[in-house]
Amino acid sequence: MTSGSLKRMIREELSRRSLPKGGITDLPGQEFRTDATAWGILAFGAAGEDSENLERHRGRLVQEQDKAGRLCIDQQHPDSYWPTALAILAWQSSASSHEAQNRAIRFLIDTTGLHRPRQWFDAAGHDPLLKGWPWIDGTHSWIEPTALNVLSLKATGHAQHERVLEAIRMILDRQLPHGGWNYGSTYVFGKEHLPMPESTGAALAGLAGMVGQEKVARSLAYLQGETDRLRTPISLGWTLLGLAAWELWPSNGLALVERCLANQSRYGVYDTSALCLLLVGALAGEKGNNVDLLTNSGGRPPALGIS
Repeated sequence: MTSGSLKRMIREELSRRSLPKGGITDLPGQEFRTDATAWGILAFGAAGEDSENLERHRGRLVQEQDKAGRLCIDQQHPDSYWPTALAILAWQSSASSHEAQNRAIRFLIDTTGLHRPRQWFDAAGHDPLLKGWPWIDGTHSWIEPTALNVLSLKATGHAQHERVLEAIRMILDRQLPHGGWNYGSTYVFGKEHLPMPESTGAALAGLAGMVGQEKVARSLAYLQGETDRLRTPISLGWTLLGLAAWELWPSNGLALVERCLANQSRYGVYDTSALCLLLVGALAGEKGNNVDLLTNSGGRPPALGIS
């Protein structure tokens, strides 16, 4: 598999999942989904899709935005606003989506999860006062939605906003002592939790350009040690993006992606979000790639000195 053949596959597969008036389905023949459309735009863009098609899909996302600026997973679940960050990334460099993007940015900056001071009797080891973002409104902040929001705000010039800087501290606070991250917990009743590749990759992508490599060295080592055994699109996709953000994309990355894609013959076709995450991760190893929004690569400034 080459990057050229991969890009052709992306354009062909996403075209089969695209709706005539804009928007992308989760699987061929299904209905529109917000997250599938946003991930599809990112993958389409990385594959060199023409701007007219990208703008049609971006316009469908604009239609889905509510007055507060958020985009939800679907209209039946308005509290699940985590796709807002993906829409911000999908709208980047789109003049026609600029106003919608700004509304979404303001929503994220003004929104947080539930937080409280640490209590002496807390069973969990992380600091529950540090603010990130939740998956669902009115719940605690977790690693993957926080990392996505950090990525979107970094990409739009808000890396030094106080909300982003606190989110960086929150991600660092949730890093496991032996390296890596899980959904967002470190200890419970004194027992250290195990890391997960997808959470670790997302956290590392969010932290890139914000902290020195010494602060995440154990996590990078953990993720590099896991890479060859990963066979699912979400875990491998975030792993490739996380490593690419630190210029550690593996030399056998395309072979790993090809193996993962082949698993569809056994387990069924991947949904659009998982598939696009995998394919964007695959293209992150290409020189001059078009996925800097998710990797912070390309010679951007290093750490901002966050401790």
